Amino acid sequence: MDWQAGERSGTLAAQRGALADYSPHSQGIPMTKSSDFPAGKCPTIRVVMMPKDTNAAGTIFGGLILSHIDLAAAVESHQHHEGKLVTVAMDEIIFREPVHVGDVVSFFTETLKVGRSSVRVDVQVWSESRFGSVDRRLVTEAVVTMVAVDDSGKSIPLTNPRVPV
Repeated sequence: MDWQAGERSGTLAAQRGALADYSPHSQGIPMTKSSDFPAGKCPTIRVVMMPKDTNAAGTIFGGLILSHIDLAAAVESHQHHEGKLVTVAMDEIIFREPVHVGDVVSFFTETLKVGRSSVRVDVQVWSESRFGSVDRRLVTEAVVTMVAVDDSGKSIPLTNPRVPV
């Protein structure tokens, strides 16, 4: 779809209908099994989802998940830089399943690439249903790029660039 003013293809209702038919399964995106849970790895962030975090459908608002993804990527990136980091991109965001009130959500991170001034971080978001259940589901995935900047916002070299292991 072309979203430029005056060149929109189709009506908004038709576009919404197309999005309603989207799912990771229909796009050939493989679903990770719960056995792929990163056992033995400490999550970067863990959060209990509360009623105030719901959307109109009654599930957890996707923007809240994105906010925590951003924070988790920053925590991971600070292993490579002691100063200010900013988010410049969130790529490959896939919302696989909804998250519900009361779920304990874990954000696992891994450094994918370290550049001169940037760090790319993979973030996997796992949900455990209702406190301590063994039912763990991969609910969201994203790749985040963080860049080291000075006080004027210009990119600078990382202070402690470590090659991912």
